[in-house]
Amino acid sequence: QVHVVESGGGSVQPGGSLRLSCEASGRTATRNVMGWFRQSPGQEREFVARIVRTTGSTYFADSVRDRFTISTDNAKNTVYLQMNSLNSADTGVYYCAASFINTGTAGAYDSWGQGTQVTVSS
Repeated sequence: QVHVVESGGGSVQPGGSLRLSCEASGRTATRNVMGWFRQSPGQEREFVARIVRTTGSTYFADSVRDRFTISTDNAKNTVYLQMNSLNSADTGVYYCAASFINTGTAGAYDSWGQGTQVTVSS
């Protein structure tokens, strides 16, 4: 079992930046892929970014590519999502999750955090 906890959400103006953190605990060796997803009111949960912790390979949704970066500090079992040039479409609850499959499909992730709210508004 892997337990993840997100932090770092908040309110920011358009064009601003935020960094989200996701700390994992438990049997982290069994879940090599850490992903970020987001959900806006009335919308489906969507893939944002993921990282393969052992190789450092990263993957992004087209909507955030070139604006967001994802990184991992394996010594701290923590994954970071650096979000730059934020706009209103980035507003939502951001969830961190763990999987043993390298995929952006939410159903393949079985360890989810409680989510952290990101609001982009002027």
